[in-house]
Amino acid sequence: MTGQAPASDSSEVPSEVADAARLWAGGRRYAEPEYAAWASHFTWVVLRRIVVVGVLTALAVAMAVAARGLLGMLVISTFFALAIVPGVNALTARYGMRRGAAVGIVYLIAAMAVVLLVAVLIPAVVTFAHEAQDSVGAWIADLNQWTTDHFGGPIVDGDATTEQTNAFLAKVAQWGSSVFGLVTSGIGFVVDIFTIAAFTFYIAADFPKLRKAVAGRMTPERQRVFGWITDQSIEQTGGYFYSRLLLMLVNGGLGFAVMVILGLPLVYAVPMALFMGFVSEFIPFIGTYIGAALPILLMLAVQGLVPAVLFLVWVIIYQQVENYWLSPRFSSHTMELNGAVAFGAAIAGGAIAGPMGAFMALPVAALITAIVKNAGRTYTVVIEEPTVPDAHSRWQFWRK
Repeated sequence: MTGQAPASDSSEVPSEVADAARLWAGGRRYAEPEYAAWASHFTWVVLRRIVVVGVLTALAVAMAVAARGLLGMLVISTFFALAIVPGVNALTARYGMRRGAAVGIVYLIAAMAVVLLVAVLIPAVVTFAHEAQDSVGAWIADLNQWTTDHFGGPIVDGDATTEQTNAFLAKVAQWGSSVFGLVTSGIGFVVDIFTIAAFTFYIAADFPKLRKAVAGRMTPERQRVFGWITDQSIEQTGGYFYSRLLLMLVNGGLGFAVMVILGLPLVYAVPMALFMGFVSEFIPFIGTYIGAALPILLMLAVQGLVPAVLFLVWVIIYQQVENYWLSPRFSSHTMELNGAVAFGAAIAGGAIAGPMGAFMALPVAALITAIVKNAGRTYTVVIEEPTVPDAHSRWQFWRK
C-alpha cells in the first residue's frame, strides 16, 4: 500500500547490543573499573614472583641435598678455622709472621696431637676392651666376695652383669678396630680430612679479607661495631676452648701419673686418663663424676679397695685445686660459659651429631654466648641484692 511507512525489521541489532558485542570481541565483556584492572595486574605480578621464588627455592634445596657432604665439611672447616684464628692472630702479632705460616705451625701441632692420639689411644682402647672382657667375670666375682664378707651378700648379679658388660666391651673393641682401620686405610676418609684441612687453611689464612668483604656491605658505623664484636667474640671463644684443652691435659696427665703410682697397668691407665681428662673438662656438671667414676671402678676391680679409695681422695683434692686455683688462672682472660648453657649444648650436640657434635657444641655455644654478650646495648643494673638480716635483727623480729 503506497504512502504507508514500512514496518521495522525485527532482525536489526539494537545499537547497545552491537556495542556490547564489539567490546566482547575486543577482549572485554564489560567495561571494568580502574581499580579492578590494578588489582588484576598486582595479583599476576605476585603470583609470578611466588612461582619464581618457589622454583629457585626448590632448586636450592635440591642442590643442598646433593652437596650435603660438601656443606657439612664446610661447616666443620669454619668451626675449626674460628677455633685456630686466635692462635694465628697471636703468632702474627708477636712474631710478625705471615698468616699462612702461622696456620701451618698450628697445623703441625694439631697433626702431631692427632697422630699421637691415633697411635696411642685407639690401640689402647682396643687392648683395654679385650683385656677387660677377659677379666670382667673375675672382677665381679671378687667384688661380690668382698661385699659378702663385709655386708652379708653380693651387690650385683654376676652372670647378667658379666654378659652385658662383655657385650658392651665387644662393641667398644669393634668400634676401635673399625676406627683404626678407617684411619689407616680409608681412602674416602683421607680425602675428607684433606678437604676439611684445605677449607680450614684458606678460611683461617684469609679471615681478615673475608671479614672485610662482609663489612663492606655495611655502613661505617656498623662496620666498627661488627669488627669489635667479631674480635671480642672470637678471642673469648678461643680462650675458652684453649683453657679447656690445657685443663684437660693437666687433669689427664696427673690422673695418669696417680694411676701408675697406684699400680694400674698402662693398658688401663692410658685410656682412662684420656677419658677422665676429656669428659671432666668438656662435659659440665656430670662430666666430673662420670670422668672419675669409671677409673675408680676399674681401680677397684683391678687393684682392690685401698687403691680405689686413694684415687677417689686424689680426685676430690684435685677438683678443689682446679676449681679454686687452676681454672681461674687459666680462664682469667677468657669467658665463663654458663653451666646450664654448656650442659644443654652438650646434650643437643650429642643428639644431633654424636660425640663429635658434643665436642663441637661447647665452643659453638661459647661463640654464640660471646656474640650475645658483646652485641647490643647494655644498661646499668639498679636492682640491689636482698640483704640478709643479722642474728640480732631476727631475734628482735621474733620477740615482737
